[in-house]
Amino acid sequence: MDVFTYKNGELFVEGVAVRGLAEAYGTPLYIYSKTHLQTQFRRLAAAMQRVKPLICFAIKANSNGAVIRTLLDEGAGLDIVSGGELFRALRAGADPARIVFAGVGKTADEIRYALRTGILCFTVESEPEARRISACAVEMGTTARIAFRINPDVEAHTHKYISTGKKENKFGIDAGRTLEAYALAAALPNIEIAGLHMHIGSQILTAQPFHDAAAKIRELCLRLKALYPTFRYWDIGGGIGIRYKPEDQALDPVAYAERVVPLLEGLGLQIVMEPGRYLCGNAGVLVTRVQYVKDNPSKKFIIIDAAMSDLIRPALYQAYHEIRAVAQTAATVHADLVGPICESGDFLAADRDLPAVGEGDLLAVMSAGAYGFAMASTYNSRPLVAEVMVEGDRAWVVGRREGWEDLVRREVGL
Repeated sequence: MDVFTYKNGELFVEGVAVRGLAEAYGTPLYIYSKTHLQTQFRRLAAAMQRVKPLICFAIKANSNGAVIRTLLDEGAGLDIVSGGELFRALRAGADPARIVFAGVGKTADEIRYALRTGILCFTVESEPEARRISACAVEMGTTARIAFRINPDVEAHTHKYISTGKKENKFGIDAGRTLEAYALAAALPNIEIAGLHMHIGSQILTAQPFHDAAAKIRELCLRLKALYPTFRYWDIGGGIGIRYKPEDQALDPVAYAERVVPLLEGLGLQIVMEPGRYLCGNAGVLVTRVQYVKDNPSKKFIIIDAAMSDLIRPALYQAYHEIRAVAQTAATVHADLVGPICESGDFLAADRDLPAVGEGDLLAVMSAGAYGFAMASTYNSRPLVAEVMVEGDRAWVVGRREGWEDLVRREVGL
């Protein structure tokens, strides 16, 4: 479902004109569709209903409180990777018993915070982490529920920076060490063996890698369930891909479920999922205004007020984002779309056919709802931009635009 459509030559999000939002709230500007968030969650829940999973939104993809709250209202749990994300989750009204905590570098303070709040489970990425969680639980006089992250060593066919389930990745432990790792953890004090976690990567556009991974891990789950009476969760991770390029075919949740659900049924385990990008990626756009059009002898540059500090994916991953003119046009120019940051890597589209625009025109960087604002920075002392949510014909601010005073608020000692 594309909630960003043209009406009478102007780009709309649901029932609201993008131009009007840019004029009201300034640019650069993130805009999110509440309806898209709700629709994506419902589609996935319906496709997977035979196993009734706990769908935990991976809030690293978009940690805005209004986005989190929207998905909580749909029945989502949450996947977190830091103490800060746990704070955001609780602030948005999440039930701690529906939160899973992943990440390779959990500190003792983060572990204690999670134990105090009573989260569902820790995803444990190494044996030393299991020992640390045990020590924190003993110190606090409580029990920590854990699930080791197991790497099935399946090729995810995605960018190397977001492939996470291979032997060479920093995440989790090799499948061959599974039984040994669980035996070690079971011998630790104040540890409950709760389940197993896997995640092979992000932005995967075919169902086969998910099927292959589940097929590899299924027998392990059965063995662990037989060994440990408290073993009751299988977290199958996330990674369902979305459309970025016009020619992309997003992975349909029904096609995904057809390949995966048969491997999850009949185990007597609660299935947990951790979608992030799938839920919010195409719920958002970054709107930007053209500042200059610069012609060099060998290349044309469209210089905009958005930058890699607002959306770093193109610079970091060479990621593709479709660029649409807010005022619809069929005319194109071959150019680089670049920002004002003093880095040659500051581009949002490179060597591309782009809408023919001029100074003052508005552009929309599509598919920016995941890993957009969540990865933003204030590099070059550029304040963080505003975020707006739209539902139907209504729009409201969900993240205020920062000013220059915000840049120095934390500094002391002058």
